[in-house]
Amino acid sequence: MSLFHRRAPEPPRFPPEEFEPVLRCSICTGEQTACMRERSTGKLRELELIRSEADLEEFCRAYGVRREDIRKVY
Repeated sequence: MSLFHRRAPEPPRFPPEEFEPVLRCSICTGEQTACMRERSTGKLRELELIRSEADLEEFCRAYGVRREDIRKVY
C-alpha cells in the first residue's frame, strides 16, 4: 500500500426506476453534458462533460448504462 496513491472514488449509484440517463446538448455551442434525470420531477443532475466518444464510453461504463438508453435533451 502506498501512501500517495488514492483509489478513484466510485461514482454515485442512481436507481434506474427513479433516474434515467440523458445527454444535455447545447444548440449554440454543441457542448454535451451527461446527466441523470429524475423521473418524478424532471430535475437534471449533471455528472460529466462529454468532449469525445471516449468520454461517453467511460460514462456508460462507470454508471452501467447502454448508449441506446441515453436520450438527447436540448
